[in-house]
Amino acid sequence: MAAGSENTTCPVSPPSLKSIELQACLIHRRITDKKAHGVYKSRLEPGLQCRRIQQTHSMAQKTALIVYAHQSPGSFNAAVRDVVMQELASQGYRVLVSDLYAMNFRANSTQGDIIGDLKNPALFQYGEETMHAWMEDRLSDDIVAEQRKVEEAELIIFQFPLYWFSVPAIMKGWMDRVLTQGFAFSLEKMYNNGIFKDKKAMLSFTTGATQTMFQPDGINGDINIALWPLQNGTLHFCGFQVLAPQIFWSPAHCPHAVRTMMLDGWRARVKGLLAEKPLTFAPCELFDLSFQGGFLLWPKVREERESLPYGITTGHHLGKPLPPDNQIKAQPADEGSARPDCRN
Repeated sequence: MAAGSENTTCPVSPPSLKSIELQACLIHRRITDKKAHGVYKSRLEPGLQCRRIQQTHSMAQKTALIVYAHQSPGSFNAAVRDVVMQELASQGYRVLVSDLYAMNFRANSTQGDIIGDLKNPALFQYGEETMHAWMEDRLSDDIVAEQRKVEEAELIIFQFPLYWFSVPAIMKGWMDRVLTQGFAFSLEKMYNNGIFKDKKAMLSFTTGATQTMFQPDGINGDINIALWPLQNGTLHFCGFQVLAPQIFWSPAHCPHAVRTMMLDGWRARVKGLLAEKPLTFAPCELFDLSFQGGFLLWPKVREERESLPYGITTGHHLGKPLPPDNQIKAQPADEGSARPDCRN
């Protein structure tokens, strides 16, 4: 998990800076080894055993993954999913779908996700244990299967109804369990320098509330703030180029004709989806990425931004007004309150 859990009741000393740096080095070496070999040990069904065949197939055909969370096949979310599946297939994509409820995907993060002995059985720390399990090919089969889908996909779409300003628990469990340290991020590889910096991801979701309720002066507050933890703290943290979300406002309270228009608009957007610019986030180059520097903005950067009317992003507001629609619209390159990511 991006924000590892801490046990504050046990007098355990925090890891030293040297041990953290060594850990990052080991993860980097493991990522390099996995890429070099291209073949993963398989504990899955025969259709998933030949990694080389999968890689050859993926080279010939673009792949998209839809991570889908709704209980009913007759839902509007299902209709949205079907539209994107059809449209991407017509563009030549191989479309993978992880239908989490149909799969009965387990949301809770437990010791059952690790095959074999724990590194520290006296104090189970999920993030640490799954990182080592990933490095040693000891993650449970269901996690490995989903990680392979992520590897193959150049586009990932999360389709869901908004629950409590976030994703349903089963989808949060997918993020917690699949995006393990080492596989999805490391201390050295995060945000615009992240492991998945060459992949695109986006949220597509329905709301129960109307659009006006999620305005800055609406009762629910600014939707940009609600989306920041998911889009920056999860997707972009892992390096994804995050496309603007597709938001279907209150479809349950709309007439059939309006829902049809929503689906038609989504179909039209998908036709050019991969050509869209991603949302704007603060690139790592703006920060002193050291423990000594506190991972804070460089003083020079703060000085340069003093005269600008807006903060850098929704989260990096610097006490200024938020840049308008930072988390729901890609900003033109010449709008200077926040620069697009500097990607290697």
